[in-house]
Amino acid sequence: MKFLRSVYAFCSSWVGTIIIVLLVIFFIAQAFIIPSRSMVGTLYEGDMLFVKKFSYGIPIPKIPWIELPVMPDFKNNGHLIEGDRPKRGEVVVFIPPHEKKSYYVKRNFAIGGDEVLFTSEGFYLHPFESDTDKTYIAKHYPNAMTKEFMGKIFVLNPYKNKHPGIHYQKDNETFHLMEQLATQGAEANISMQLIQMEGEKVFYKKINHDEFFMIGDNRDNSSDSRFWGSVAYKNIVGSPWFVYFSLSLKNSLEMDAENNPKKRYLVRWERMFKSVEGLEKIIKKEKTTH
Repeated sequence: MKFLRSVYAFCSSWVGTIIIVLLVIFFIAQAFIIPSRSMVGTLYEGDMLFVKKFSYGIPIPKIPWIELPVMPDFKNNGHLIEGDRPKRGEVVVFIPPHEKKSYYVKRNFAIGGDEVLFTSEGFYLHPFESDTDKTYIAKHYPNAMTKEFMGKIFVLNPYKNKHPGIHYQKDNETFHLMEQLATQGAEANISMQLIQMEGEKVFYKKINHDEFFMIGDNRDNSSDSRFWGSVAYKNIVGSPWFVYFSLSLKNSLEMDAENNPKKRYLVRWERMFKSVEGLEKIIKKEKTTH
């Protein structure tokens, strides 16, 4: 009993509380606010969620906000305990290669060894397993549209049917923007290579080992791996756990909040305490009723 009272007293103190909070942030969960519309309509700006820090191993603990590591990276992979790698189609929280302190959340489109094409039609994926297993695509993407490039089969928008929040604008503005940048000599702002293939211009990239090609579900309004490159495992933080609170913001276009101040800072009750899978169920239900 004396030991338990000592533990209780320590946990009730300011020092104990701070240590417990830091341990939770280091190893279990960390709060994160969606700042932009790059994941609309799966995750919206103003969604406040907890990041599950142990989804892909345990990252090197860092002091919150300043992202200062509290210990060396002995394994040089950004993780105290190494774990599973993000799978294709999963939503992942990570630090992008061009920044050191900001957390981004995107969907993992491709893993190391995969080949990616971005065309006026959308994204194509050539999973590396299909190089040795000719039935791989038919087994894993049975209803997907495919196209042959360079003697290899690529799958068009492989996750769109399973994850209803993924969408494009019909005119695919991002493709034309990237094409314009590439032809004007601004290739440094693009991570993919513009090539001529089968009579059409496409952007191509092969993903390096232990790296991941991260793309926003809002394909035409997302700063992602098309521009700043794939993400190394050492920069993987975790995965979205659940939304604990959600507010409409000034850039909540669906509510016309940009033009109507009364639509800002409204609680979106239907999104609270939902995981990504739970939010996708809401999207599917909305699509079936419209």
